[in-house]
Amino acid sequence: MVRIVSGIATLHQHREALCHAPDVYRPPACPHCGLGGLWSHGYYHRKADRAPRSLENPVPIPRFLCRGCQRTCSRLPACIAPRRWYDWATLQQVLAGRLAGASVHALSRACALARTTVRRWWRAWRSRSPLFVFTLCSRFPEWGREVDNPRYVGADGAAFWRACLTHTPLQDVMALLDADGVTVP
Repeated sequence: MVRIVSGIATLHQHREALCHAPDVYRPPACPHCGLGGLWSHGYYHRKADRAPRSLENPVPIPRFLCRGCQRTCSRLPACIAPRRWYDWATLQQVLAGRLAGASVHALSRACALARTTVRRWWRAWRSRSPLFVFTLCSRFPEWGREVDNPRYVGADGAAFWRACLTHTPLQDVMALLDADGVTVP
C-alpha cells in the first residue's frame, strides 16, 4: 500500500486537504486483505514536528476501516515522515551535510540533534541507498545520467544523491519510492 500521499508539502496544505478533499487520503484498497471501499474511521493525532511551541501539533491523521477484515489503516501527507519524529527537511539537511563531507559532530551541533541520531540516520541511509538509487534510476533513467560515474561514485551513491537533492526535495523522492513499493525509512 502506498503510505505517503504526494503533493501535500506542508502542514497547512494537509489541514486544507482534510477540510476540503479528505478522500485524497482514502486508500484504493485495504493493505491487509485487498478489499476496496474502505470507510472513514475517525482520526488519530500525531506530533508532526519537534518544535516545543508549535501551533501545528498535534496533527490529525485520517484512519480508514476495512469492512472485510475489520482492520484499520492510514496514509500520511508527504510533509510527515513515517516512523520518524523529525521532518524530511531535517533529514535532508543531515544527508546533504554528510554528502558534502561534514562531520557527525558538526551536523549534530548545526541541526540540534544527538550525535547518535545523526550517526544512526547516516548508517541506515547508506545501507538502503543502493536500493533507493536502483529504484529511482529504473523509474527515471535521466537521474542516473546526471552524474559523471555510471556507478554513482561509491556504494552509497553520493554523487547521485548530491545531484538528486539539489533539484528534488527529499519528501518528494521518498513519496516516489513509496509509490514504487519501497519501504522508506
